[in-house]
Amino acid sequence: MTDTPLWQLDATALAQLTRSGEVSALEATRASLARMEAVNPGLNAVVESLADEALARAERLDAAVAAGGTPGPLHGVPVTIKINVDQAGHATSNGVVALKDLIAPDDAPVVRNLLVAGAVPIGRTNTPEFSFRADTDNPLFGRTHNPWGDHVSPGGSSGGAGSAVMAGIGALAHGNDIGGSLRFPSAANGAVTVKPGLGRVPAWNPSQTAERGMLAQNMSVQGIITRSARDLHTAMPALIGPDPRDPWHVPLPWNGPAPAGPLRVALSRDSFGFDLHPEVNRALDAAAKALEDAGYEVEEIAPPLARETGLTGYRALMGEMHATMAETLRTHGSDTLNAIFDEYWREFPPLEGTELLNAMARRTHYAREWSLFMQEYPLVLTPFLPQPFFAPDRDTQGPEGVREVLGAAIWSYAMNFLGLPAGIVPVGLAELDRGPVPIPVQLAGRRWREDLVTDALIAIEEAVGPMAPRLWSRMAG
Repeated sequence: MTDTPLWQLDATALAQLTRSGEVSALEATRASLARMEAVNPGLNAVVESLADEALARAERLDAAVAAGGTPGPLHGVPVTIKINVDQAGHATSNGVVALKDLIAPDDAPVVRNLLVAGAVPIGRTNTPEFSFRADTDNPLFGRTHNPWGDHVSPGGSSGGAGSAVMAGIGALAHGNDIGGSLRFPSAANGAVTVKPGLGRVPAWNPSQTAERGMLAQNMSVQGIITRSARDLHTAMPALIGPDPRDPWHVPLPWNGPAPAGPLRVALSRDSFGFDLHPEVNRALDAAAKALEDAGYEVEEIAPPLARETGLTGYRALMGEMHATMAETLRTHGSDTLNAIFDEYWREFPPLEGTELLNAMARRTHYAREWSLFMQEYPLVLTPFLPQPFFAPDRDTQGPEGVREVLGAAIWSYAMNFLGLPAGIVPVGLAELDRGPVPIPVQLAGRRWREDLVTDALIAIEEAVGPMAPRLWSRMAG
């Protein structure tokens, strides 16, 4: 047994203990549920407790192993599930009052894969309405808070997931990402993630009554938020398991071929006309040094067409959403959400008709240019946002607020349009006048090489240290 409280262990350490039998699935589950009871009232990260189900499942897992069964790779590891994904018997509300009684008839592939791996869902986490903000608040469940304090947003749309995992509520947190919804919360809360590439994790909601738009299908991915980089190697192989309900899933193993020599990393400080904060610049320097010390070759060089790729992709997504969802947003969205979307439409004028079709076609051109670039530079190190993470409700504060939240996030949504993997790791903690704010960097990688991105995130984390202990010390104080 470890002297460290079980809720503080990362998924890798916890799985080693549960699989060896040193800790039971029930003990691990009870520890996370106790932590949830202690801190969630102040965070509102988990909006539906699954305590009874979790304890019953943990007991079944322990009984199966006692009877001679083989524990799964995530045996007894507590995990949270975002409320926009189907979990049998629970509402896929997506933060929308009109969907509060939409009960899922079956598990989504990502939930099923976590269950098959032996994970124990302990709660469902909050998201903004329709999962369409980079902040987390909705009329159904209210606001989620960042465990660092109310001076910084928890991010979105997987804001509940990011807040929960960093506060110690579960070792893993499921989330998803269409323009940054895994990476915004990871950046805001000091967590780690890798947005998988297109087709990597099977996706589908059995409760849905129609297929999503083509760009939504091509830009949205399912993933996991962790508090240690090595947990991505532990958890992601389970998430990428095949499911026939997603006909576009790519059945590749998690680990690709080993690199022939030192990997070259392209470093770009481009902030696309926005001011690059000194703390963000220092984080890039620290990440570059960590990679060089670990044997990577880092060169400051701009990848191709980044700004054009991002803005074209987001305007195309806005065009598809405007055509397919504008009426739904007006009917079922709050006044706050609709006011934000009015600003979105102005900041990212939706592409329509032939322009939209041409932008969808140009996506291949951008992906090809990046593919050629990544033949030489398999990894690309960039800022995530040019400034420290914003305060809650910044996107409700007119054009300037929307520009700070999404207008400056070109490095985020460009990766979704390209379908490339992109990871987030915290590098520093900025002590600002309003309070401490984690400062991350982003690492993009070659198509279907999330493993290479994860290796680089681990190298950076080993050099700068994990963020969670600093947060827990602050929360305890």
